[in-house]
Amino acid sequence: MSVNKAILIGNVGNDPEVRYLEGGTSVARFSLATSEVYKNKSGEKVTQTEWHNIVAWRHLAELAEKYIKKGRQLYVDGRIINRSWEDKEGNKRYTTEIVAGSIQLLGRKGDNDTAPATPVESQSKEAKPENTDFSKDQSEDDDLPF
Repeated sequence: MSVNKAILIGNVGNDPEVRYLEGGTSVARFSLATSEVYKNKSGEKVTQTEWHNIVAWRHLAELAEKYIKKGRQLYVDGRIINRSWEDKEGNKRYTTEIVAGSIQLLGRKGDNDTAPATPVESQSKEAKPENTDFSKDQSEDDDLPF
């Protein structure tokens, strides 16, 4: 058994670039920044930012084009993939991407005028509630210590 899962909360670095492939399949690509703040040995506050390449397919790509804008805070749940290709000069190039399985818009309602407050969308065909708050306990019978 194996697991390939990435969960990110961060800010969108650029408006999604959406393309339509043969047959009409849509794909959106955008960057997401996650940051960690800590104090170094001399007590100075340091922010370390990691950039992630996000890829959304089909329905999620169309929703990304409609609602996701640069600066928006997102929750992204997906899987990690590594790809390689040869560039025009024949050099081998590599990239790591997160293929989104679900995306949730975060932040306050007024943060982005064109988007609903917190829709949850997924590529899976399972029925999902329109709004999910991941910070609430899912079950009162849960006896986990955290």
